[in-house]
Amino acid sequence: MAATLQDILLAPDVQPKVMADCLKLIDQEVSDKSGISGTAVKVAYKTVKTFKPGYLQSMMERLLPGIVDNLQPYWVDFNASGASEFGDYLVKRSEEVSEALLSVTDKHAESSERPTILKAYRAVRGGAAKHVAVALPQVGALVQKYGA
Repeated sequence: MAATLQDILLAPDVQPKVMADCLKLIDQEVSDKSGISGTAVKVAYKTVKTFKPGYLQSMMERLLPGIVDNLQPYWVDFNASGASEFGDYLVKRSEEVSEALLSVTDKHAESSERPTILKAYRAVRGGAAKHVAVALPQVGALVQKYGA
């Protein structure tokens, strides 16, 4: 049986590298935002980073297993499809994949006891799917980097 994304990306020797790449990807995606919605994302991001240094890393550690779980069916289908780039595969299903990934953050937001963080999340959640969709090529490349 082929290794699952969980086996690959969450392996003790790989997970720290995946985490570092995820945090770099988030920083880059936030930095690239522009316009009104981009400003809202940047403000929310800065609020979270300022409110509690290290929070994003600890949150990513909590979110990563759920994200990997939600990517697993797409990874299986991608491998069966014979497509060459996982990012392109994800983009073709961007609406569905974005919501699948955001369901992980939604679940954690619902249980948050930090009003400042929750307020920042709610401020950007409405437009979050389009921001996630823009990042899917890089998400796919990141997964494929370790999963290939």
